[in-house]
Amino acid sequence: MPDLSMDMPCASLEDAFTGVVDREGKILAALEELGPVIGREVVVLDCGRGERVRQLEEFGARVTAVEMPASETVLIELMRRLSELPEGGADAVVVFWSNLATPGSPFIADAMRLLRPGGRLLILHDYGRDDVWRLRPDTRADRLAWSQRNGPFLGAGFRIRVIHCWWTFDSAEQARELLSEAFGEAGVEMADGMKRPRLAYNVAVYHRSAPVPSAPEADTGPTLVRSPA
Repeated sequence: MPDLSMDMPCASLEDAFTGVVDREGKILAALEELGPVIGREVVVLDCGRGERVRQLEEFGARVTAVEMPASETVLIELMRRLSELPEGGADAVVVFWSNLATPGSPFIADAMRLLRPGGRLLILHDYGRDDVWRLRPDTRADRLAWSQRNGPFLGAGFRIRVIHCWWTFDSAEQARELLSEAFGEAGVEMADGMKRPRLAYNVAVYHRSAPVPSAPEADTGPTLVRSPA
């Protein structure tokens, strides 16, 4: 799923929607601004089928991709795989729409350990205030809660950057076909109400820097105090 924020019924639909989401490249541009990532050592955790990894590599990042298995022992396997990566070596750690990178998860602390001092943790989730999330009202409430000022991300030291993106289809016909196949009646209703073949889609990047150790105070030697004459 991490190549997209929503599960698709089949791989062909996942491929089709991957080509629809953010054709303008706003997500990559935001990662560069918040990272940066071009020419840097970037770890992508829970990389899914690897489409976002490919995009980052073409963008100019040096990427180490880590896939997380979907199993009952996923946390044990996660710890093992992260332990194989060098601590403190990454300029940025990027996580796209992962169910592991949720507020309060130990996954976040493990991701932070991979960063060099000053390195950037960039976690992408949907913002939940757009056309797209009318298709998934059952899970929209969680995304709204995560982005609140006193919510679990911002209250834990993260900051947020909201990227105003699009799902852009080749035509109204393609939009209707893909939306109906992926979302059933809700997709058909959405397609019928579209005036243009695109849907507003907002992505939240929760970002935080790894701490930089403070420099020790220089020892200037003993201070001389002159006695009054």
